Amino acid sequence: MAGQPKFKRILLKLGGESLSGRGENGIDPEMVAYVGDEIQAVKQHGVEIAIVIGGGNFWRGTDPYAKQIDRATADYMGMLATVINALALQDALEKRGMETRVMTAIEMHEIAEPYIRRRAIHHLEKGFIVIFGAGTGNPFFTTDTAGALRAQEINAQVLMKATKVDGVYDKDPHHFTDAKKFERLTYTDALLSEQVRVLDDTAITICKEHGLPIVVFDLNTPRSIERAVMGEAVGTTIGK
Repeated sequence: MAGQPKFKRILLKLGGESLSGRGENGIDPEMVAYVGDEIQAVKQHGVEIAIVIGGGNFWRGTDPYAKQIDRATADYMGMLATVINALALQDALEKRGMETRVMTAIEMHEIAEPYIRRRAIHHLEKGFIVIFGAGTGNPFFTTDTAGALRAQEINAQVLMKATKVDGVYDKDPHHFTDAKKFERLTYTDALLSEQVRVLDDTAITICKEHGLPIVVFDLNTPRSIERAVMGEAVGTTIGK
């Protein structure tokens, strides 16, 4: 794909389910390979890439068992799940010749670097892909919020949220044939609408306060990330 990228530095937010493929749990090697190829397509344009990944393919706070235990404990378990996914993604990227660093909000020196903002920015400037694990390191916050927070901290130019649909709709397009897709939404619309729930309110508020655009797109459509980075209209853009 010719031309110059619209964004020099991006924060890509991946749900844990993005690594599970057709299954709901665990890691699908074919899907991890696919995600690796998609990121490689973006990296070849010289874009600086940071990634926040969730853990929903292993652990969700809405699961019946999670609701039976202490909320903070459940959230810490979810953070550990994100680290598993971060390491799987790191392996896929490095097998494709990309240099990476995994940084975690909870220290675990044997497998990852502790998150330090200035070090993360330095890694990006050196051309490493930085994968952030363990969310914010605090219970009661989602990985969407971690994505918005890290995007601000590293001075990313856009927050790209990967989903299973090609943008934001007024209702679930998997269940309603008359669902209407939004090409653009304001932050306020995204916060006020009961139907629009692509990110949690805290994440959207962080982006609104700092004018950080959000692009919501379908990860399963090949080259969606690359096309969005190159300036094509992909999915739904949330902004001013």
